Amino acid sequence: MRSNVRQGWWISALAAVVVAAGACVDEKIVYRDGPAFVAPPAAAANFLGYSDTATNKTVCGNCHVTQQGKWSQTAHSDAWATLQGSGYAAATCEGCHTVSNKGNKVTDANVAYNSTKDVRYHDVQCESCHGPGLDHVTAPARGQMLASVHADTGAGVTNGCAECHTGTHNPFVEEWRSSRHATSYTRGYNGATATAPDIPFGPRAACKGCHIGQDVLASWGVNTNYEEKTKGNVIATAEGVTCVVCHDPHGSEHPKQLRYAVDATDAESNLCAKCHNRRSTPDWSGSRDSPHAPHGPLVFGTAGWWPPGIEFIETQSTHGSSANPKLCATCHVQRYNVNDKTTGQFQVTVVGHRWLPIPCVDANGRPTDSQSCTVTGRSFKACASGGCHGNSELNARSAFISAGNDVAGLTTLLDGMIAQVPSNQFGAGKVTAGRGAKFNSEMAKMHGSEVHNPFLVKTLLRYSGVALNQTYGIPIPPGLAPTPADVKRVRITTPTTR
Repeated sequence: MRSNVRQGWWISALAAVVVAAGACVDEKIVYRDGPAFVAPPAAAANFLGYSDTATNKTVCGNCHVTQQGKWSQTAHSDAWATLQGSGYAAATCEGCHTVSNKGNKVTDANVAYNSTKDVRYHDVQCESCHGPGLDHVTAPARGQMLASVHADTGAGVTNGCAECHTGTHNPFVEEWRSSRHATSYTRGYNGATATAPDIPFGPRAACKGCHIGQDVLASWGVNTNYEEKTKGNVIATAEGVTCVVCHDPHGSEHPKQLRYAVDATDAESNLCAKCHNRRSTPDWSGSRDSPHAPHGPLVFGTAGWWPPGIEFIETQSTHGSSANPKLCATCHVQRYNVNDKTTGQFQVTVVGHRWLPIPCVDANGRPTDSQSCTVTGRSFKACASGGCHGNSELNARSAFISAGNDVAGLTTLLDGMIAQVPSNQFGAGKVTAGRGAKFNSEMAKMHGSEVHNPFLVKTLLRYSGVALNQTYGIPIPPGLAPTPADVKRVRITTPTTR
């Protein structure tokens, strides 16, 4: 009898618990585990694609939420729709507008969209660069699916941006291959000098932060893991300034997935000036009286040696003002189509990834391999758009020639004065007008200075002459004295005396 009572009590209690649980089930459950993805078709060769095609949610994005969010704002995320709406959709284009073997290490083309035609593989998704993700999602581990920062697909490389960003309509990699960005590593380093100490007049460790792609990313605080991350000083694998140095593959707040803005007017925020901003003012502690890469500060009006007692109140050229919002990119990254002038047939799209502002061109206007032509063989197309120079290449060329002649003449006159400065005024640790004037002269001689900021350069040259006169008593030759225009650009605060 006692046993039956005990059994009845337990049954009643269990029933109460079941009822209570059933009544509260919708309120109590805060997480329900479920399948992370739908198994991909066997023919897809382990590529996963989208988990939700309606919202473009990738399988990878279920865990990598930040990357999913950034990527969803890029042109890659709607590459399929872009192709279909272009009016030129063709089967031969689909490999670059879907998840396929393009961009990753897979060499067999019969994978993902190519083999299944499944909509889950539309668009350029994570796996387009990282490769098939099935093994990773079934057994996650750090270091799997590392993408490459290679740009070029030569020398046996089968992955990278070049597999899609290439061809007559989008020859980004072809142009990059001929640029100084592609050779920034080999020009600055070799097997013996890549780890050389920081010595005067020798290869410096600090140079790696602009010459080797991996080190550029590290210096900018990019901590993303990738295949070549630890190979920055190995000559066989070191990269120059490749696509991913300037463009964030996952997406960014800036147009074209750029890591920094091109319209920022300070060197630390401007993409180009992040590197083109080296020794733009004298380094008195060293022994070099010349700049290294002063292009950004020149455009912004902050470069050069400013003689004591002189304050420049108008230092920014038109190229660095609000009249030119894209700054460096306006001239250095120009896009246009080249047509045969005889037949009118399309030849190629120039995409500006040789960064040539006034390129030597052939009879049809296409940049030539050699860039050693005279000024008359150069295109000034980039300088004659948007109202600049009256939309006239002739006007732009004339302004270029005039500024170049002015700067060259002033530099010759200033060099004549510098030659009269006592030799003990030069050398490491010296802070002298002689060294300052020499710095300005060397900066003026750098290719492009007459364009980046002709007003500042000419004013610096003339007032350097004034400083040498006041400091050493060297006569100012005719033609070097400040002009009324120069006087308007400066404020004399404390006149310098000998």
